[in-house]
Amino acid sequence: MLLTSVPCKIMEAIIRDQLNDCACLSTSQHGFIKGRLCATNLLSAFEYWTNWLDQGYGVDLIYLDYRKAFDSVDHAKLIEKLQNCNVDSKLIKWIAAFLQNRKMTVIVKLEFSDWVAVLSGVPQGSVLGPLMFLIFVNDLSLWIRNSMILMFADDTKITCKILCDSDGLLLQQDLSLLEWSKYWHLDFNVDKCKAMRVSHCYQTEYKLNGNKLQEVEEEKDLGITVTNNLKPSVYCAKTAAKAMQVLGVIKRNFVLNDEEDFRLLFNGFVRPHLEYCVSASDGTIQP
Repeated sequence: MLLTSVPCKIMEAIIRDQLNDCACLSTSQHGFIKGRLCATNLLSAFEYWTNWLDQGYGVDLIYLDYRKAFDSVDHAKLIEKLQNCNVDSKLIKWIAAFLQNRKMTVIVKLEFSDWVAVLSGVPQGSVLGPLMFLIFVNDLSLWIRNSMILMFADDTKITCKILCDSDGLLLQQDLSLLEWSKYWHLDFNVDKCKAMRVSHCYQTEYKLNGNKLQEVEEEKDLGITVTNNLKPSVYCAKTAAKAMQVLGVIKRNFVLNDEEDFRLLFNGFVRPHLEYCVSASDGTIQP
């Protein structure tokens, strides 16, 4: 985690605002962008899925996972991306200097390791780090031609409506086009990439980089559980269990003298679990 001084954070904020004006971030990206949240990402996804199901289609989902996403950003490739965005050359030189000559050390039980050079990755904990990662993955959506893609920083899902076997082949074509990752040195962790089928019986075998993707019946998507029938019951049950677990911790560790004490603890520790992305979980289809 990077800790920077207040003047540095102010300078980064100024640079971030300048980059935002010229980055032209994709509308499919919902991470670290004003007015876009986990909830907007999920609501957009469920709107697509439920509309397709209402029209008589099935749905196939592909969840992609990067290998050490924020730590794997190639600095030279990032500068190339900034040049492609027509960012001012002086601004690019400042960012290049910001990324160069960084070093890190690890402390364990008050013992420090040797300092080593940081040759890749965006500085996590900085003001600029998230935006630089968004710029780095911004053109991924341009490679997806037959399907719909939604992103929240490094969380990416590709989805397609399915009416026949050939629709699945179109989705596979998009996966085959993701040579993008090799060129930009940001590899996918194929073992953690998942495929899910919703309301259809076609059995297209999806592969990424020549490896078959694991097919799942449920997957955690930005904190909520999505199942292959899009019903909210599994997520609601898990949320209720988590809330009850937190209530048990409160009961065991706090002396509750009155209703006001309980209200403070409930609103601070339990209610966030119950209300997280509730608009999206309520938006799933009912049987």
